[in-house]
Amino acid sequence: MAVATKNGNHPQKDFITEHYKQNAKEIQKYGDVVQNLPHPLDAKVRSQMCEKLNQLLADSIVLRDIYKKHHWQVAGPTFYQLHLLFDKHFDEQVEIVDTIAERIQLLGGVTIAMGGDCAKVTSIPAPPRGREEVPVQISRLLEAHKIIMQQCHEIAEAADKAGDDGTNDLVVSDVLRANELQSWFIGNHLVEMPLTVAE
Repeated sequence: MAVATKNGNHPQKDFITEHYKQNAKEIQKYGDVVQNLPHPLDAKVRSQMCEKLNQLLADSIVLRDIYKKHHWQVAGPTFYQLHLLFDKHFDEQVEIVDTIAERIQLLGGVTIAMGGDCAKVTSIPAPPRGREEVPVQISRLLEAHKIIMQQCHEIAEAADKAGDDGTNDLVVSDVLRANELQSWFIGNHLVEMPLTVAE
């Protein structure tokens, strides 16, 4: 596009108009991996790892969002503690999600990314839109953590057999251990304990 100068005589290239209505084909389909990468793992192994990691990513995105839902909707005597704890765990899950996604891209894959897409493939049961009691919120989170931790074990084993040390390290060091710790922190809120007088 050209724009006229002040005197209108000499059109020049337009560097100021925003070209915002652009469309094109996808440059890489979801499920495909780049075949020729400067990486020691062959495309078949990288494809298998990306498929497993994308499932882990979808479930981690859902867990992350459940934490934020519970952060907003929590109520009761432990409101303050859980309101802050749920948000802390949300922030940590944001980092986990980013780490998994970057590993998929590094292996030449395409990350699942949109909430609607994650909802279609997640292994984690969807919560209702409304509010739930604290014990139910925590139970839901514990079940989600358990699903993700089991996936980590399976991916770590598959990655070890395939010689994918990077994925093995990621799911154990960055995902599994963080989920174990979060599960421990929230699970202790379900212990029935006297508050003022010992039994």
